[in-house]
Amino acid sequence: MDLGTNMFHLLIAEGSAAKYHEIVHEQEAVKLGEGGINMGVIQPAAFERGIKTMERFHWLITKYNVQQVRAIATSALRSAANGQYFIEEVKIRTGISIEIIDGDMEAAFIYKGIKAGGCLSGQNSLIIDIGGGSVEFIICNDAWILWKQSFEIGAARLMDTFHRTDPIPPESIAALNLYLEVNLKDLFSAVSAYPVENIIGSSGVFESYAEVIELAKGNSFDLKNTKHYNFDHDELLVLIEKIVLSTHQERLTTNGIIPARTDMIVTASLLTRFVINKLRINKVMMSANSLKEGVLAEMMG
Repeated sequence: MDLGTNMFHLLIAEGSAAKYHEIVHEQEAVKLGEGGINMGVIQPAAFERGIKTMERFHWLITKYNVQQVRAIATSALRSAANGQYFIEEVKIRTGISIEIIDGDMEAAFIYKGIKAGGCLSGQNSLIIDIGGGSVEFIICNDAWILWKQSFEIGAARLMDTFHRTDPIPPESIAALNLYLEVNLKDLFSAVSAYPVENIIGSSGVFESYAEVIELAKGNSFDLKNTKHYNFDHDELLVLIEKIVLSTHQERLTTNGIIPARTDMIVTASLLTRFVINKLRINKVMMSANSLKEGVLAEMMG
């Protein structure tokens, strides 16, 4: 289980790290950070959604007679004042022990997941994983990690700070870009030291980009059968611009954007565009693998 700030994921599988069969693959829009992420507290409604989702996950785990269980919590739970209370409540109600990991370990698991998906080569890539609470950047190749860092600038945090009016106004975009310029200096220094060939977007919003683009062309798109996707650079930037300028209703009715990402996709898109333009990287791809596949690879290894 990957218990993120926005989404809770459950992956039940059997086999080996190199080749496994998915039995259950579910995600629930818990929105644990809604209404309180930048105040460092899980609000009552979000808390209850999280508990109910964990109870349902426990039912599925029991139904399929799962032998090994790991539940990994990231930014929202590690930064919330009542995060430990949530963990204790889940333990009481389901027996599931939740592990809170730091950003460094989160990035390591994401790398393992991307590597297991076969996206990496001998050339250096920059992996970007945009969560609701944090964003992980990893410079790596198929042999090792050269640099990694987690930044507490996830899409939910950015939305809470900068996206208060819809569509997001130009002055808010300018303020967000300035914020990223200041807060991502470590990333710029790392890319200078370890030049990268391409960007690999880890699942999440990058899956939405791929799906929107393909559905708009009249093509079918099934994430279960699409482990990698290569973007056309200009096509991606045109889509991002359209998302940034859109209203809530326009995003809600766009094929390929799931309801849980309807609002957070705006700040996630501004972050994506900022990094692409700042680093002048033209090759961007999506990997359907992320943290949960990295944890699974370790469990099966």
